[in-house]
Amino acid sequence: FLLVSPRYQTTPPSVSFARCTNIVETPFNTMSMKAVVGRGLREAGAALKHSSGLEVFTRHRPKMAFLSNKPFQTNDTFIAPTASVIGNVTNWDESSVWYNAVVRADSGFPISIGFCSNVQEGAVVTTLTSAKDAVNSDPLKNGSTHTNMSGEGVVTGGSEIGKVLDTGFPPVTHIGHFVSVGAGSVLISCRVDDFVDVGDKCTILEGAWVESHVILEPGSVVPAYTRIPSGGRWGGNPIKFLGNLGDGAKDGIKNKALGRGVMAKEHSVEFLPVGSSYLHLEDLEREGKTPIQG
Repeated sequence: FLLVSPRYQTTPPSVSFARCTNIVETPFNTMSMKAVVGRGLREAGAALKHSSGLEVFTRHRPKMAFLSNKPFQTNDTFIAPTASVIGNVTNWDESSVWYNAVVRADSGFPISIGFCSNVQEGAVVTTLTSAKDAVNSDPLKNGSTHTNMSGEGVVTGGSEIGKVLDTGFPPVTHIGHFVSVGAGSVLISCRVDDFVDVGDKCTILEGAWVESHVILEPGSVVPAYTRIPSGGRWGGNPIKFLGNLGDGAKDGIKNKALGRGVMAKEHSVEFLPVGSSYLHLEDLEREGKTPIQG
């Protein structure tokens, strides 16, 4: 049987179920019954595990191959243990992908992250599967199963379409050297040249090109197929020119990336290449607890 806490009951405690046969069902009642049962089971399970001395540990995979494409990283690349780097991704020297960031190249088109560049906490870097509206013109989209796992694009009439953007370039994502991608930002099939500071929660859409020595203010949105010229500060939604960068601001872009590189080295020494889950297991064993993998 299942005991439900009084604060989760959907009917007053003083009313018996026999008297509730004519209750009008509301969206709250429909939703809350499933939520109450699910939450009750989860809380009961957690309480039982806690009282029995069991603890659950996770073994997250920061790097994952996808369709035979394995992420590449150098010896001094730092990928945080809770980050996700998937598919055809190249991480160059002293680059870093931080906690809860996702770099996902699972559409047949690659992603590259340059020297001493960083993708900060919670950012998402990915690629389009094909050009805009190409899938809608594919006669096989509702029939045979086919993908662009090798980058061949969408097939129509025996020929490939959708392999390139409207600019004529493939929908890859390129991040140059000494680039900082701020926390919570989203980059989709775009090009970011060297020495660029992308502020927190920025969005750069497909086909956009951000040239070198540029600062994007936090929350900026770069629309699709927009070119941001070199040497300026930009911000807003949609993005607007705010002013030119002086030598000090340009040097600050590189120094910020270098600072993140130093921080990445400090974090990387805490984790072994094969992972450090066993350290958590040893701590649990010393505490006399029985761990199980979740």
